[in-house]
Amino acid sequence: MEELTKEEVKILKSLIRPRRVQDFLDTIPINFEEEGDTVLSPRRVLREHRAHCIEGALLAACAFALQGRRPLLLDLTSAHHDDDHVVALFQEQGRWGAVSKTNHAVLRYREPVYRTVGELAMSYFHEYFLHDGRKTLRSYSRPVDLSRFHRGWMVEEENLWYIVDALNNAPHTDILRPGQGNALRRADAIEIDAGKLTQWKQTKTP
Repeated sequence: MEELTKEEVKILKSLIRPRRVQDFLDTIPINFEEEGDTVLSPRRVLREHRAHCIEGALLAACAFALQGRRPLLLDLTSAHHDDDHVVALFQEQGRWGAVSKTNHAVLRYREPVYRTVGELAMSYFHEYFLHDGRKTLRSYSRPVDLSRFHRGWMVEEENLWYIVDALNNAPHTDILRPGQGNALRRADAIEIDAGKLTQWKQTKTP
């Protein structure tokens, strides 16, 4: 089975704390998937220097695995008219935190202060809204441990759709009770404006 190169290992092992993993991810431009949907492996993210949320989470999980941490992903699922989000989980002194790749001012890194994964997931609820202010976070998964897969996910040249399937098929906890969604207050104007901030701009190709 193909392994990470010495240079790839050196890069990822140098990110010795979760915050360093996050800092490194923040330097990688967003993958706008201009040529179609992708789920890039950590090797391809390093090589192609682009990543969206699950690709960033996979890179973070890979770094954690090399450091002896469990490579855990958390799936945050939205209402059907919004996009899901995936983060990489970690623990410090028994508390949970998350590394997150996003292009917006919201849904970002979480400090390891949360007592449970559910508590951490709920911290994203009020940030998870559309441009019209509708709040859309609906459930969160049980953590998916990537160590259950062969280590090929770290270096695969094909898209990692099987990891997407594993996230989709993991048990999920619903956040809202039936009918509660219609009663939610929408995000207000200043929150919506802040949510429109982006770190990376998409360039038009001819």
